[in-house]
Amino acid sequence: MSAQLIKGKQISDTIREEMRHEVEQLKAKGVIPGLVVILVGEDAASQVYVRNKAKACEDLGYYSEVVRLPADTTQTDLLALIEKYNQQTNIHGILVQLPLPKHIEEKPVIDAISVHKDVDGFHPISVGNLMIGDDALLPCTPSGVIELLKRTGNSPAGKHAVVIGRSNIVGKPVSMLLLRENATVTICHSRTPNLAEVARQADILVVAVGVAKLVKEEWVKPGAVVIDVGMNRLPDGKLCGDVDFDDVVGTAGWLTPVPGGVGPMTITMLMANTLQSAKRAHGIV
Repeated sequence: MSAQLIKGKQISDTIREEMRHEVEQLKAKGVIPGLVVILVGEDAASQVYVRNKAKACEDLGYYSEVVRLPADTTQTDLLALIEKYNQQTNIHGILVQLPLPKHIEEKPVIDAISVHKDVDGFHPISVGNLMIGDDALLPCTPSGVIELLKRTGNSPAGKHAVVIGRSNIVGKPVSMLLLRENATVTICHSRTPNLAEVARQADILVVAVGVAKLVKEEWVKPGAVVIDVGMNRLPDGKLCGDVDFDDVVGTAGWLTPVPGGVGPMTITMLMANTLQSAKRAHGIV
């Protein structure tokens, strides 16, 4: 029996349609969600991501700005630009595209973004609020994972969730969100002994390590929900995840494809955060 595919594009389109109605209601009140994306340098992958974010803003009727800075931009100039947008009332979300050039420190840049406009969910206050369960703008990919689970009827409540990966961007925050949804969570990483054995205990297995086709059939509990956050390019140019899709598809109950699974959700959740920030800025619940 083959796993049911979790089609992120379809779920993403549904969420965007819901947001489109909210945006129309906000515009009737004179509020237009605004997002600025700042790109430093010429990283090819970042150029694609930035174009996709601008396109999503256009699709939803947001106000958007894309600021492209040369690779030799100083950290001082970048911080001054962030502060300008912190003060700009028509901008509700500020995103600095990572990675940054090596001469710019990432942490001071993230810290400089107003927590109220931190639509990436990376600011220390946002992370702290996530940790203690307070209201916060949530990291986009992890919150997208939770949406995929909920909207396919795979509530994490009462389930054993195993997360492979402990990054600040995905592994740690998705673990906290699963815990918030009343799952019992095990976090694994490169030094976890018997990794495959632990993974096989999972009702929900989330994999985010950046190792192509790491997870094989014997890692997966029959019927488990497998969420593959990985995006790797093989020598032949094809994309694949951290899960060996062909090996696992006959064992998992639900499985995200790569591409087309988690990926489409990330920008959609960024749009959701920008909308939420706009509503908060204008006192709209």
